[in-house]
Amino acid sequence: MAFVKISEQSSLYNDLEKKSIGEILRDINNEDKKVAFAVEKAIPQIEKLVSEIVPRMKRGGRIFYMGAGTSGRLGVLDASEIPPTFGMDPSWVIGLIAGGDIALRNPVENAEDDTNQGWADLQQFNINDKDTVIGIAASGTTPYVIGAIEEARRHGILTAAITSNPDAPVSHAADIAIEMIVGPEYVTGSSRMKSGTGQKMICNMITTSVMIQMGRVKGNKMVNMQLSNAKLVDRGTRMVIEELGLPYDEAKRLLLLHGSVKNAVDAYRAEK
Repeated sequence: MAFVKISEQSSLYNDLEKKSIGEILRDINNEDKKVAFAVEKAIPQIEKLVSEIVPRMKRGGRIFYMGAGTSGRLGVLDASEIPPTFGMDPSWVIGLIAGGDIALRNPVENAEDDTNQGWADLQQFNINDKDTVIGIAASGTTPYVIGAIEEARRHGILTAAITSNPDAPVSHAADIAIEMIVGPEYVTGSSRMKSGTGQKMICNMITTSVMIQMGRVKGNKMVNMQLSNAKLVDRGTRMVIEELGLPYDEAKRLLLLHGSVKNAVDAYRAEK
């Protein structure tokens, strides 16, 4: 049976250019409402993946996102948000995009069609069996992603795939297949829309749950966030106040001295 890409099927809407702005916006919003339900159906597979990642990361393993185009950009985006949000070194979660960093802003011709380049990119990081490779491919057929996953799996590395098509080639290549079936896009084939939204949601779920399991959150607070601007310093100061009941200026002094909410609170309590 031939593989059918649901994500490439014709939009459920037609004559888009004849619609009013309000109609277009309401139609897109109605389609977007389907995304969370599609992600919900994939939770068992996401849970299985996170359960496999956590013990690996506790032994020093890393997460590698791999994708091309929109999918690659979303992996890089999620990886780039981990250091400021959770205070983790950038080497813990790494996003790789076909064509390299230039492809974040400009398409790189034929980059996603190279079956061997994904594994070559991973080897630059001395990838090993404590690591996890997550391929993101809305179509489920991206050679750059499939080649990397197949080779990683042959080397005993945990692999997962995030795709918008059931029974996709990338699903067969990976240990764990996360299939988020959002249906045809509003603009036919434009996977930056529902597929991209769902990919971002799933990446958020994976790394947030991993970081919580790794002890980077206390209660519901980002106690390890980087203090990279005045807003975050103020937020961190208020967290210290909430934990210790100190005056604002003293809480801020402690925070800046120790570099994070967690370290400030731990240091204060150790002195008492």
